[in-house]
Amino acid sequence: MTDPRHVLFLLGSARAHGNAEQLARRMAEHLAPRDECRFLRLADHPLPPFVDHRHDAGVYAAPTGHEAILAEATLAATDLVIAAPLYWYSLPASVKLYLDYWSAWMRVPGLGFREHMAGKRLWAVCVTSDEDFGPTAPFVEALRLSADYMGMEWGGALLARGNRPGDVRQDPHGWAAAASFLQTPLVPVRVEDGVSLA
Repeated sequence: MTDPRHVLFLLGSARAHGNAEQLARRMAEHLAPRDECRFLRLADHPLPPFVDHRHDAGVYAAPTGHEAILAEATLAATDLVIAAPLYWYSLPASVKLYLDYWSAWMRVPGLGFREHMAGKRLWAVCVTSDEDFGPTAPFVEALRLSADYMGMEWGGALLARGNRPGDVRQDPHGWAAAASFLQTPLVPVRVEDGVSLA
């Protein structure tokens, strides 16, 4: 029997209860009973603008406040699921800022962020109003490459269609795929179903 998973769902939408969140909650409903999950809405844990100290001080202070909540939850997870709509053909600002802070956490003395991230699995959930999933490529690639840089496993990306909240439930492929998306071992799903595990 495998160890229980600790799945962190990071919600990157600027509104609550949107389509990406609904997909994420559907995924959580289908986790194994022994698995644990936690939802954090990035809008509820705002971070100040990121300041790059790599080439001056070289180190960062230990996280506090909202930053500490996000850092601790990230380190505690075995699986990270970043769920968000496609905003201007890329990641929402809150998700990008969260990823910028990874650079800081790698330089907090004693935190061991990069070492602890290695081997975790990163997943993406992206909802778009476009008929064509092609424009989601920058969103997906940003996360896939981040996983690779950190030595994480790339779980894949679930792509679905929706505009108004609840629309994603009418996407038969995306809504159905959400039920089994986080199951392991990974099983390739047809690209036309909106899921890419490449």
